[in-house]
Amino acid sequence: MSNRACNKMWADTHEELHYLLKEDLSSHEAKPLAGPMMIFQMLTTFYIKYVQIFRNLEDLYEQMVHPQKRRIIHHVLEGVMGRILELKDEMVKLEFSEFHYCDDVLQDLKLTPEALEIPIPRYFMKNKVKVIKNREKILSQILSESSTRVEKEIGTKTLTQEEAIQIIQIVERARQGRLRAKFMSEIRMEEERENLAKQQSASTLSPDVAATLIQKVWRGYMQRKISRKERIEEMIFLDMEPLPHFQKPSSTELQTQKRYQQRQVVQEVHEVEYQEALVTIKEQVRSVEGPDIQDTLQDQIRQWFIECRNITGKFPDYPDAEKGGSAAIFASKTPQEVLQELAAQEEKKKQKNKEKKDQKSDKDKKEKKKKKEKTVKEEEEGGWKMSQSNFLSTVAEGQRTYEGVWQNRDEHTNLSQNYVAELIKEEKCKEVEEEIRVQVDELMRQELENLKMAVDRDKNMKKKGKKGGKKKKSKKEKKKKGKDLTANRTIDSLYEELVREGLLIKPENIQLSEFKGEYNYLGTTLRQTDIEPMPSLLDVKQLITLYGILPLGSQAVHEKAPLVKSLLLAGPSGVGKKMLVHALCTETGANLFNLSSHNIAGKYPGKIGLQMMIHLVFKVACLLQPSVVWIDNAEKTFYKKVPQSEKKLNPKRLKKSFPSILKSMKAEDRVLIIGTTQRPFEAELKSFCRTFQKIVLIPRPDYTARFVLWKSIIEQNGGILTNSLDLSSLAKITDGYTQGHLIQAAKDILTERRIKQLHMKPLTAGEFIGPLAKQEPVYQEEEESFKLQL
Repeated sequence: MSNRACNKMWADTHEELHYLLKEDLSSHEAKPLAGPMMIFQMLTTFYIKYVQIFRNLEDLYEQMVHPQKRRIIHHVLEGVMGRILELKDEMVKLEFSEFHYCDDVLQDLKLTPEALEIPIPRYFMKNKVKVIKNREKILSQILSESSTRVEKEIGTKTLTQEEAIQIIQIVERARQGRLRAKFMSEIRMEEERENLAKQQSASTLSPDVAATLIQKVWRGYMQRKISRKERIEEMIFLDMEPLPHFQKPSSTELQTQKRYQQRQVVQEVHEVEYQEALVTIKEQVRSVEGPDIQDTLQDQIRQWFIECRNITGKFPDYPDAEKGGSAAIFASKTPQEVLQELAAQEEKKKQKNKEKKDQKSDKDKKEKKKKKEKTVKEEEEGGWKMSQSNFLSTVAEGQRTYEGVWQNRDEHTNLSQNYVAELIKEEKCKEVEEEIRVQVDELMRQELENLKMAVDRDKNMKKKGKKGGKKKKSKKEKKKKGKDLTANRTIDSLYEELVREGLLIKPENIQLSEFKGEYNYLGTTLRQTDIEPMPSLLDVKQLITLYGILPLGSQAVHEKAPLVKSLLLAGPSGVGKKMLVHALCTETGANLFNLSSHNIAGKYPGKIGLQMMIHLVFKVACLLQPSVVWIDNAEKTFYKKVPQSEKKLNPKRLKKSFPSILKSMKAEDRVLIIGTTQRPFEAELKSFCRTFQKIVLIPRPDYTARFVLWKSIIEQNGGILTNSLDLSSLAKITDGYTQGHLIQAAKDILTERRIKQLHMKPLTAGEFIGPLAKQEPVYQEEEESFKLQL
């Protein structure tokens, strides 16, 4: 994408965002709505439109070269991300379901279901490449050291004479067997050669007969080849088959990839230049305009001293640094207005102290009246109203900066899209002024004290009061801190201990795009007939992006968006629960902590040990965020009744600790507790549902999903798709089989020997029936039990 195309796309996106913001803001001010269908259509329309803008902004952020424009796009992008999460939360509260079907809205907007797919911002991983590489090196180094230690502890086992003789006998007998088999195969080959020679000598044909036989075979082969070629050409002409080189990247695709790589290099170069310019321009502003700024600030503050002295007869109190210092004095106000406010505040304080005792009873009565009035209003209105948004202000701010700075800016001279020095100078002037203001405040505060000392010698007790205030703050801070069980240890030592104990593991390199599936095109139709449809695999994939990847990838989104602390993935074995956990860590660069019951068995025994383990895990998780705390087979941690065979493992160790863990997790901590279970009905449901805030059911794949899965699985395992392989029939007969079953069947069939024979003997659907028959499918009754339980 060229610079001109990027700028045009940016302008079009902000134009759409301008109208969408107007509609969204007007919906907050509108009257409450009554019909749930109308409310849902409004929410889904906003949701889909914001998703389209999100997709455009994500592409722009990757393609744009201008460093200052990229910062504005990033700011708006995070606001749009947060707004999408807020709208999703509203839709869940409205329908009491995590899965939504908006086919009718898509049809009205003339969009395909692919428009609902939320892309994962690529800058999540680009900004963390160096950190992730360093972490992987440290992790692999610790794991290699621990493995060598285990090998040294095991050591070499000394054998007895009988054991050594037995091993030698086994090896020698195997050698003799291999020699005997080789000798017998040579004898067999010799016999076959003799038989062939006898047959050739017995059956001698005349040259004419031999020529006619060769012609017959050759003409039949050529005719079949020609007819096959004509049939393929006809199918391609009718658009019923792709072109022969459809899977290979075309020349235009290769060119776009090269341009994308070039733009990435240009982005890095422009970013380095921009960072250098920030430093140099700031130093220039400080050296050139710094003294003038300091003089003007001092003159303004001195004039304020004199005017206050003339009006009130005494010098004013200088504002504290916490309140903004001198910036609070001249915040778009004249000195007289400031004096009036100060006088009014003093009078109000005196009146409040007198009226506090008399107003307690009156306040209680007023509060009761207000509550009654609110309830009456709610009963009268009896409708739904959009809740306040934390992200609309950020989106509107980005829209205003675009309209005020970039919309009408002439950039015909800036063809290379370098930084604009004027804008940097404006920003740095404000920064320098704030820094100088802090220094000036210290000087002028001292000067004011000297003036007071000279004029009013009786008022010298204010310094003590200020010192006392600081002591109070230190006491509050001490109360907030609490106990740290590992205060004397470094984060590196804690990290190493968790790796050696197996609580911090290396996630598998799996992308979320590898989780294949298809949309449910009949969701709205089934709901209209009061039938709750099973969610599709792409709906599950979308929820993982919304509840896991977007909040963990962005700190600003995680702090302001509806907070999701815990997530449960439930479904039968083989549907891809563990795959989604690893994909979540891969897409966000998160650390993966394993607190499964079988993994923590025997580690950190006792109550003190359990406290230490939880403290270690969540301290490292918060310091090295984003982090994912994984609990595999989560039903074991919440067993109704522990089986006799598992009582020694004590699987319910963590059950009582979860409420305190969830309370300690704050919006600033990008930590997600994620559980996976295939038998949720064995758990105690009350504590189970209290612990996991969101529960996502992963169903077995439907027909469309199996069709897509078979295609990708066969190609990944080295298979070749031909007309002899009926994928539609194969997807139909494999109803009830999960992704794990299909992968295992493909591995059993597509061996090295079978892959070599594919050109001579193409794959057929019947070959996969044997391996699938050996596996137990997931029946509909089992899937319905998941649906009813959750």
